[in-house]
Amino acid sequence: MTPDDPLSFVGDPPLWRPAADEVHVSVTFTWDFAEGHRLAEAWGQFYDCVRLGGPAYESEANGFTPGLYVKHGVTFTSRGCNNRCPWCLVPDREGRLRELQDFAPGHIVQDNNFLQCSPAHRQQVYSMLASQRRQAVFSGGLEAALITYAIAEELRGVRIQQVFLAADTETGLRPLQKAVQKLSFLKRDKLFCYALIAHNGETLEQAAARLHAIWDAGAIPFAQLYQPSDRFIRYDHRWRDLARTWSRPAAIKAVCKGDQERPP
Repeated sequence: MTPDDPLSFVGDPPLWRPAADEVHVSVTFTWDFAEGHRLAEAWGQFYDCVRLGGPAYESEANGFTPGLYVKHGVTFTSRGCNNRCPWCLVPDREGRLRELQDFAPGHIVQDNNFLQCSPAHRQQVYSMLASQRRQAVFSGGLEAALITYAIAEELRGVRIQQVFLAADTETGLRPLQKAVQKLSFLKRDKLFCYALIAHNGETLEQAAARLHAIWDAGAIPFAQLYQPSDRFIRYDHRWRDLARTWSRPAAIKAVCKGDQERPP
């Protein structure tokens, strides 16, 4: 998602520095506060106005400017979410869901909960996606429990490259299974599923079982190690290996193929 245009940089100022009125240092995670301040000071040696902000600083997210802080092609058509998942920061930082009336075009829809938008808004987004050169990616995630047969028919009419669902807990598996059945017109390589692991005392064995269950449901798991907002947890190699394996499609397919070939 990192911008890749000529005026975007990662890290310290390069030897070649473009003219600019302002430099923005955007910090996504709270555990990078120190690095954000260091980068602000480093860029401040060459530019008079350096602004420090981003999601970690709870900067306002009222609208969206294409290419600003995320790469071109990404768009937000809504902000916020009406759910109150205990691990999620969106409700506190962005509030309840609100639709953006003049959303920017793009093929990567990064809304926090697109399916909470009104039918009229969703149709506007589908019309916009139809005009895009590239196939649609719903990487913000579609809430599995909200996928009805009617919404599945809506999505059937969209040229889709990837859809991301989620099963962040054991109770999320059943809605995921039902959603995958309704989206049967999409092959597995287009159906991904975010899976938060190591949250709320979950064991390594429980997390592995849930990741296997997601695969068995017909989606490709994308494991994400839980990190709280106030500190950074350094997981041991077993958790890191599990997350690394189950966030790489090639590695996941190798593991699941091995399971099928292993005698009972």
